Amino acid sequence: MKKYIFIVTDRNRNNLHVGLSADILKTMDFYKKMPSLCFDNSNQLTRLVYFEELKDEASASIRFNLINSFTRRQKEKVVRAVNTDWTDLTMALKHEHIIPNVRLSQHVLSFAS
Repeated sequence: MKKYIFIVTDRNRNNLHVGLSADILKTMDFYKKMPSLCFDNSNQLTRLVYFEELKDEASASIRFNLINSFTRRQKEKVVRAVNTDWTDLTMALKHEHIIPNVRLSQHVLSFAS
């Protein structure tokens, strides 16, 4: 079963959060609908700026723990390697989900370096 490791941020890029999910679109919908319990509106984690698709839970867990242990600078470097403008990737994922024949580049889907 596929697992996704992702990094989300707020609109000001003040906070970076690493997550692990089986359904990244549902997770992003949750983040966008989640009331701001811990953050105000400007700090809500709603921008998906990085993700990886992994084939099994064991490798996803290992990669999640690795990225989660990174410093902020290292996480920013990972994001910038595939998403230099820090654009929200949610719309691209939704488009890919609707049209399964169109795939994002392999480099974006599985950044493993």
